[in-house]
Amino acid sequence: MDLKSIVADELKTQILPDWDKKVLYDLIETPKHAHMGDLAFPCFQLSKTWKRAPHIIAGEIGDILSSSFFSKVEAVGPYVNIRFDGVKAGKEIISAILTQGADYGSHAFGRNKTIVLDMSSPNIAKPFSMGHLRSTVIGHSISIIAEKCGYKTEKINYIGDWGTQFGKLIVAFKKWGDHEKVRDNPIAELFILYKKFHEEAEKDPSLEEEGRRAFKLLEDGDPEVTELWRWFKDESLEAFKSIYSLLGVEFDSYNGEAFFNDKMGEVVSLLQEHQLLETSQGAKVVRIEDGNLPPCLITKSDGATLYATRDLAAALYRHREYQFDEALYIVGKEQTIHFKQVMEVLKKLNYSWASNMKHIPFGLYLKDGKKMSTRKGRVILLQEVLEEAIKMAESNIKQKNPELKNAREVSKAVGVGAIIFHDLKSDRVNDIEFSLDHMLTFEGETGPYIQYTFARAQSILRRAGATRPLTFDGLDDDDSWEVVKHLRLFPEIVEKSWSHYSPSIIAKYLVDTAQSFNRYYGKTKIIAEDAKETSRLALVQSVSIVLAEGLRLMGMQSPTEM
Repeated sequence: MDLKSIVADELKTQILPDWDKKVLYDLIETPKHAHMGDLAFPCFQLSKTWKRAPHIIAGEIGDILSSSFFSKVEAVGPYVNIRFDGVKAGKEIISAILTQGADYGSHAFGRNKTIVLDMSSPNIAKPFSMGHLRSTVIGHSISIIAEKCGYKTEKINYIGDWGTQFGKLIVAFKKWGDHEKVRDNPIAELFILYKKFHEEAEKDPSLEEEGRRAFKLLEDGDPEVTELWRWFKDESLEAFKSIYSLLGVEFDSYNGEAFFNDKMGEVVSLLQEHQLLETSQGAKVVRIEDGNLPPCLITKSDGATLYATRDLAAALYRHREYQFDEALYIVGKEQTIHFKQVMEVLKKLNYSWASNMKHIPFGLYLKDGKKMSTRKGRVILLQEVLEEAIKMAESNIKQKNPELKNAREVSKAVGVGAIIFHDLKSDRVNDIEFSLDHMLTFEGETGPYIQYTFARAQSILRRAGATRPLTFDGLDDDDSWEVVKHLRLFPEIVEKSWSHYSPSIIAKYLVDTAQSFNRYYGKTKIIAEDAKETSRLALVQSVSIVLAEGLRLMGMQSPTEM
């Protein structure tokens, strides 16, 4: 039940028949304080056409506006404040949640449409650092939200498995590597070798040229270096998959940069056919009319292709393969210009679908105010952070609930959830200063707080023996109505989080909903043998449904006991 829609309908029917309902809907606000009502209609815009002061118009509307769902309508200054009948409206809202269950909040506007998501994309032969967490969990959450809205999703892990860095790594392995050590602990050892190469290259710059020559051998298909590259890649993917398993993330494709090596010639040919290529200092570029964007570099003076060439080839391949309705690139905001260039080049090639490609930028994890760097060793390993979070969760759970039978599984859900929620609760475009203490705080506005609230609701239902869907006959107290109002917002929150590609909207909503429920729980004896007990339990059941589904949309689990 959409309360704003009811108000918009009544305004249009009773007072403003010539106004578009969506315009009215968008004008309706939620007052900051509950005592001011449930919704408010501002009259500033009307005063321009009615030629009267907003407060006078508010008084006139307040005298007319009515509905069987309204318990009170009053003018307060330039606003018409509306309070709903908590029993009537509450019954509609809670009944819908109980009937729909996990489908509550779903939308159909994405039906028969496909979304492709380019996400995560770590570099092989390097450890999975905190730097790649954001793309992974933001992309995963957006994909689940998309599915909630009816879309089919294709998740692509565009792994970094090509480039001069692999020539450097091959040189480092040949000079200082140990086969046995790499077999025993491949990622850690390869990381050590990668760092050592750059340390030694500072003393002996000729190593850089050796690295370039080794990569040229790889490009030319030299059997020895190709075998090493494949070994590094296979070992890396196995290590990554253990982390993805902990995060609950799966992919439909692992086609990385190397997959497009034989597909870039088509891009160059297309650009030549359309007479878009220009020579600039020996390089081939596409000039872009937007004065804020530099030319898009397609090939270097030696004919080597670049990131843009590869991303253009990937876009062409993905549209043929998936016929996507939208392609989302969940990549850091430092790549904003790059993606604008790629999309502008595709538009110049007359691909109308290029307008449906979108860069979803996000901020960085910073360490001591600086960007994390694998080359400089300024990196924090995600595996270690996840293990520490699980260990801390296990310690907390043992103290609070020493008899919990599946403590290890719950600890994983809570520890990993703490990391995911800490990331997603921040607006994605903001940078985040890495702090393990803040990340693993289980009190306040955190993932474990939401999970614990869900577990509390489940405990209440178990104690009451409420195993089946309950019926809700209405509650007439203000505290329960505040909870109901939060629950009725969920469909709107899902749609908004999708339209903004922002899981943080759901994260903030879950915190507010959990706080509202906990206030209600603190004031109300839910299990009491009276006529309203079933309705109170139905409210608890509805809270459980919404919290569990909200956590799922963030890529988190909802343990029933903690």
